[in-house]
Amino acid sequence: MGSINITDKAINKIQEVLKDQNMKYFRIRVKGGGCSGFQYVFKSENVINETKDHVFNFNDLQILIDKNSMTFINESELDYKDELIGSSFSISNPNAKNSCGCGTSFSV
Repeated sequence: MGSINITDKAINKIQEVLKDQNMKYFRIRVKGGGCSGFQYVFKSENVINETKDHVFNFNDLQILIDKNSMTFINESELDYKDELIGSSFSISNPNAKNSCGCGTSFSV
């Protein structure tokens, strides 16, 4: 199935976002594109795809990652950074050979 780690800071922010949007789940997806070949997509959802999604539980939070995306981000860590230049989720991905300067796209 694979694994992913979510920092406490990211869990807190995701829970806040889901509550504000009245949503149940947080999805992490990888799609083609971006300046390095693949990019991360973060989305709030209310539906689990039973045949395609891996569900990871962190406290009362459920993270959804489809099987195709899991092959690219297995053993990664999701964090939330709140800096002067902006705030965003970021993934530390041991499978990425290169990534762009903004950290939203990568190559394998």
